[in-house]
Amino acid sequence: MSEDLLIITILGRDREGLVAEITGKLAGYNINIVDIEQSVIRGLFSMFMLVDVSQSTADDRELRNSLFTIANTLDVKIDIVSYMRHHDGEKKGGTDLWKITFLGKDKPGIVAGFSQTLYENKANIEQIKMIARGELLVTDIVVDVSKTDSTERLRENIKRRGEEMGMDVVMQPEGRSHLRKRLVVFDMDGTLIEEEVIDELGKAAGVGEEVAEITARGMRGEMDFIEGLRERVRLLKGLPVEVLEDIKKHLKLTPECEELIKTLKGAGYKLALISGGFTYFTNAFKERLGFDYAYGNKLVIEDGRLTGEVDGEIIDSRRKADIMDEIARKENISREEIVAIGDGANDQIMIQNAGLGIAFNAENVLKNAADGNITKENLRGLIYFFGDARRKQ
Repeated sequence: MSEDLLIITILGRDREGLVAEITGKLAGYNINIVDIEQSVIRGLFSMFMLVDVSQSTADDRELRNSLFTIANTLDVKIDIVSYMRHHDGEKKGGTDLWKITFLGKDKPGIVAGFSQTLYENKANIEQIKMIARGELLVTDIVVDVSKTDSTERLRENIKRRGEEMGMDVVMQPEGRSHLRKRLVVFDMDGTLIEEEVIDELGKAAGVGEEVAEITARGMRGEMDFIEGLRERVRLLKGLPVEVLEDIKKHLKLTPECEELIKTLKGAGYKLALISGGFTYFTNAFKERLGFDYAYGNKLVIEDGRLTGEVDGEIIDSRRKADIMDEIARKENISREEIVAIGDGANDQIMIQNAGLGIAFNAENVLKNAADGNITKENLRGLIYFFGDARRKQ
């Protein structure tokens, strides 16, 4: 069938009726449009069409003359190329397409910087499309990595280039990027909120430095999470429950996080909060923000004070991933339809198992495992990875 395909491109000043005039002529000749993409940039109109002429009522000369007449009338340029001739030099073995999305503050040289890294890694650019521009620049680049020595090395190099230019980067298989996500899973400490709750509890108990050091080691993946949590909670023994209530009132949501959650909630996404922190706080945020699910570790409280113990199974990295799967099964949602967002080593398995794993303001151990890295100032940019957030489920 490829010999019956033509590539038609149109370029010129935008005006009313352009698309109707051209597509109407094609329809009149019984020519089917297989693929189409059209845009207007500052008054400049461009349109790309892949058309099937196998059932056309016009021969090649008649079609070309007719379209060129339209071009003169509308003052645009129209090019017609055979799909077969255009792909004569196409490599054998097919393509392996990945979508790279970068977001951040606009500045000169961004596209050039990423393009150079892609070229150095033998990744061929198939498409570049600007998704948003203003306070936040968001651009998609679809690349063919079939000649790249290592996709993982490409991912590392692209992320490194993004850090050098102050841009956040997400890289995922192009086909998977189109799947509408249905479940969004958030970590709490350092992700949903700015603080590490247990560090705040440590300060209140007079053991702030000791607790913070254990927390930092755990975030970097330098010690077992369960061991570290039990050790920190033991240091909190005797802390009055009133202190927990006071800390809860003063916890700060990450900027723009509440707006993001409201947007996703309104669009019909299922939302889960899965934390290695404590139910005293996860339950409060579930009620405040409308999460569908909230999980945390349960502190043992007797006579109004912490006993220094945790009740039940501790939520570590493996347990987080298991809970995510349990929610997905309950909601009949596949892993490919899940977005997981976290900041530390305890989120690693959950991030790796999700259809899209985002390291948020994260340690290197998580950045290396994630599909993409997002910094605090670009949190609102996450909405561009969820499909059409305005559409109800």
